[in-house]
Amino acid sequence: MTAVLQRVEALRASGVLGQLIRFVIVGGLSTVVYAAVYWPLATYVIHPVAASVAGFLVAVVFGYFMHSRWSFQGHGAEENAALKLRFFVVQATGMVLNAGFTWLLTGPWIHGPTWWPLVPAVLVTPFATFALNRLWVFG
Repeated sequence: MTAVLQRVEALRASGVLGQLIRFVIVGGLSTVVYAAVYWPLATYVIHPVAASVAGFLVAVVFGYFMHSRWSFQGHGAEENAALKLRFFVVQATGMVLNAGFTWLLTGPWIHGPTWWPLVPAVLVTPFATFALNRLWVFG
């Protein structure tokens, strides 16, 4: 238990713990934005994979402004073309993950309901994009 407390203190001292907490808050809000766009479109309007792309694009715009101005504030978040390109690549990776989950879970083999892809969109994609944003974009 002492090792865990020491690790948490080290994360706090380095600023990573605060970034992670802010990232979780913004990520949670981004997930709500994604779900609010994806689920109705996938259920009633367009193919679920197309809906996942539409939802992700809206969530990316929201996430970019919130992450660059709050989650990773003061941590390499200067406005420049390279930063924006790296952010775009990370978000495109997340979009591909979500589209892949959507295709797999609602596609030709499994035929699951349109809400199933929201599970890995919440449990996998945010952790992958946090790591990439922390290490490559805002690092």
